[in-house]
Order: sequence, then structure tokens, then C-alpha cells
Amino acid sequence: MNVCHELQLDRVILMVNNVPWQKVGARAITPAADRFAMVEAAVADVPRLVAGDHEIRSGGESYTADTLANLAGEEPDAEWFVILGDDAAAGIHSWSRAEEVIANARLVVVDRPGRATELDGSIDWIRVEVPRLEVSSTDLRDRWADGRPLDYLITDDVLRVVVERRLYGVGSE
Repeated sequence: MNVCHELQLDRVILMVNNVPWQKVGARAITPAADRFAMVEAAVADVPRLVAGDHEIRSGGESYTADTLANLAGEEPDAEWFVILGDDAAAGIHSWSRAEEVIANARLVVVDRPGRATELDGSIDWIRVEVPRLEVSSTDLRDRWADGRPLDYLITDDVLRVVVERRLYGVGSE
């Protein structure tokens, strides 16, 4: 919401990858439909945030360049922004067709308080500082697996999706 507020965006689409090509083979990947259900539950009551399933509907591996092209085809007069963490921004040149992403969207970097990550100076980044939240998806999965509490880390609606779908070993006892 910090980026949405700061840049006065009409909406922010939290796009769910179908197949995140940079993670394939590195670890188990939760099915796209389950990840989408969790994102949808997380933003259900948050104005201007929506879950996006464009990449899931497209099928196959997910590439930001393709998604931007598809979105621009649906809404040709819209200005598109890609919001990413400073770690992803630092690795932008490892992305497939990064030059298309850079050309077709404004790149917004979410910076944590403190020292900003050094980024490619040839790219016109928009930087927005957000509060530091030390919660990672890996930590959440580990907590689910070993039964540690999830209080205040995820919403009740997201937890309900996890339990109903028996994700991460939750609800499978």
C-alpha cells in the first residue's frame, strides 16, 4: 500500500506467476492456483489491491515482458509500473527480455529503511521506502511445517486458505 499511496496509483495488481522460471528446479513450488487463492484472500478487503491471474491463465512459464504486453493490449492507455524489491531490482538484467520490461513500464523499487541498494544507474528507477518486515515465504512455510504460531504474520483469511487446501502440512494431521 505504501507504493500505491506514494505514487497515487489507481490499483496495484499482485500478479501470481504460473511457473516462476527462475525458481524451477531450485525448490518445490506451491501450485499456482493455491498461491493465487492465498493472494486473493490477503487482498480481498484492501482497496486498490487486486490479485492477478493473468500469468496463470496464459499458462507455461511466466515472464514479466509477456504479462506487460498482454496488459497493455487489454488497457492500451494505461501507464504500467512494475514494483519489485531491491534484490530483484539489482538482478533485473538476469530477467528474460529485461530490456522489454524496462522499455514498457516504470520500474518501482521498494527500499527498506537504511542504506539503499546500488542499482543500474542507466535505468530511471522510482524508489519508495517501506517499513522493514522480516517475514519471508520460506520462514512462513517453516513455521507451518513445525507448528510455530503465525499470529500477526498472515491474515486469518490466508490461513483459512492454507488449512482448507492442506498446504505446507497444515490441516493434514
